Amino acid sequence: MPITTLIILAATCIVSFMAFNNRKLVDDLILWPPAIERKGEYYRLATYGFIHADPMHLLFNMMTLFFFGRAIEPIYAQTLGSFGFALFYLGGLIVSILPTYLKNRRNANYRSLGASGAVSAAVFAFILYAPWARIYVLVLPVPAIIYAVLYVAYSIYMDQHGRDNVNHSAHLWGAAYGVVFTVLANPAVLPHFLGLMSQPRM
Repeated sequence: MPITTLIILAATCIVSFMAFNNRKLVDDLILWPPAIERKGEYYRLATYGFIHADPMHLLFNMMTLFFFGRAIEPIYAQTLGSFGFALFYLGGLIVSILPTYLKNRRNANYRSLGASGAVSAAVFAFILYAPWARIYVLVLPVPAIIYAVLYVAYSIYMDQHGRDNVNHSAHLWGAAYGVVFTVLANPAVLPHFLGLMSQPRM
């Protein structure tokens, strides 16, 4: 039973729904760099991931977390103990947003929210274990490794050229963190991944 995934999912849904109708709660939790820079409110490097822009933003992130989190949570429990996935997820929130924070430390107009960076970490950790598994993009099944390449290429392009108010940098850093953390936690995953990659199953 992926209990940690369910707890994170429930907590995120509860806080996000509360924040939809509570502007003060959003202001208290959102990543707003000057609050960290001037007031030392470092908790915002994690709490921003528990609020979302709207119900669809929340639904997409939590559905993705549910499917991929429950798949990899047992792996972290085996290698890091009962709190392994919680540690992984919290690290994903922090690491994925750090470059954004450092870039905008003195930008009073910048704000960021949503769990996408940590969710990306979970997806890419899963891909290390099952690169040929099917990931559904809308209704189209795509091999996980192909999805990863397309996702990274799209995120890089949008990070440099996009104007959609989405923090694509967090997606990229979250994905990188997911890979690095997983390899460090379980080095055997790397030869496992390379072995599967040598046996394509399209």
